[in-house]
Amino acid sequence: MQVVSTITAMATISFYLDTRATGWDKPAPLKISVRHRNKSTLLPTGISLLPEQWDNVTRKVVNHPNRMTYNNALARRILDVESEVLRLTEAGVLSFMKMSELRTAIMQAIDPQPEIDTSRLFINRFRRFAELKPNQRTREIYEATLARIYAYDRRCEQLTFEDIDKGWLSAFDAFLAKTSPSANARSIHMRNIRAVFNDAIDDEITHHYPFRKFKIKRTATAKRSLSVEALRELFDYPVEEHQHKYLDMFKLSFFLIGINIGDLCKLKRINGGRIDYQRSKTHRLYSVKVEPEALAIIEKYKGKHWLLDPLDRYDNYKQYARRLNEALQAIGEVEIGKQGAKTINPLHPSITTYWARHSWATIAASLDIPKETIAAALGHGGNTVTDIYIDFDQRKVDEANRRVIDWVLYGKKKDAPRE
Repeated sequence: MQVVSTITAMATISFYLDTRATGWDKPAPLKISVRHRNKSTLLPTGISLLPEQWDNVTRKVVNHPNRMTYNNALARRILDVESEVLRLTEAGVLSFMKMSELRTAIMQAIDPQPEIDTSRLFINRFRRFAELKPNQRTREIYEATLARIYAYDRRCEQLTFEDIDKGWLSAFDAFLAKTSPSANARSIHMRNIRAVFNDAIDDEITHHYPFRKFKIKRTATAKRSLSVEALRELFDYPVEEHQHKYLDMFKLSFFLIGINIGDLCKLKRINGGRIDYQRSKTHRLYSVKVEPEALAIIEKYKGKHWLLDPLDRYDNYKQYARRLNEALQAIGEVEIGKQGAKTINPLHPSITTYWARHSWATIAASLDIPKETIAAALGHGGNTVTDIYIDFDQRKVDEANRRVIDWVLYGKKKDAPRE
């Protein structure tokens, strides 16, 4: 990948992004190509770039956090090469030099700088770590952390891992507190930074670890689960006609052991009486038996292209999830004022679809279902097909779900089956 070249006497000088060994999806070394007497050589610049970070028209680094530093270094570098070639031309020796001799002369004259190891810069490593995350939502969370780092420290592009010590983290936490009073919200950013440190240590980029001294603060979160009595009240509540479909989807999520709404919307089919899916958040494999109560709701809301119909009506599941949560939070006693204004006293003003998962776990625990069975049902622990289908008996999870549904819907409180 060459650019517009500079011609000095009998030598042609240009930049060359050498993607031959790396391909087009990884950083490639940017080199200076010197062509003389139909032969060429490549000189190092010490800079590696993705193809989209190099503009071969302007001969500039673009879309890179260190673009200003790199462009200045490259301008000096190519000027040094051009100056040496011009000196050799004026001395009258260039036309007689072999390419190997020309390369040696240039390299000795320009005294090449050592290659810039951008992997040791914290921000570059952070970006790389975030880009490799398979889940889009996870990448967005890391990008939010990156934005807060840039807002806090203007020199962050030059920070090494060693620059980030307990003092830096404490000051950054204080900066976050100005806009994020919640310690749990701030802890997300701190955990992201810690994850990048752990990854760099694993790759032996650094041995520095400031989190031995800086402790991430968290506060207990409010419960996001309903008791069996509250869940029964919600399930049996005389909702308005337009609310039925939303309450049914909450029920369905509960009957399927708290399946995430995004994963629920993207289901394609039922296989042998079971729903098999990979959770988008964790990429963990799940297999849930479809009980009759769940099947009745599925049959009621069949989709054209999906198992269920929400994505037939919404552009994406996030839009639907937002509407679903709003509808759930609007379930409650309705009062009509003198002017016809409607006032709602919601049963659970902060309820969301996540409460189905937490409620299932809480009720399962109240039935003395073993912790390991609840953990297996929720997908905690291993993340392989073996973990799900062999290491733990799936039958135990099926029986646990049936017991939870029977207790909530019918008041049947059976003891755990004997082995």
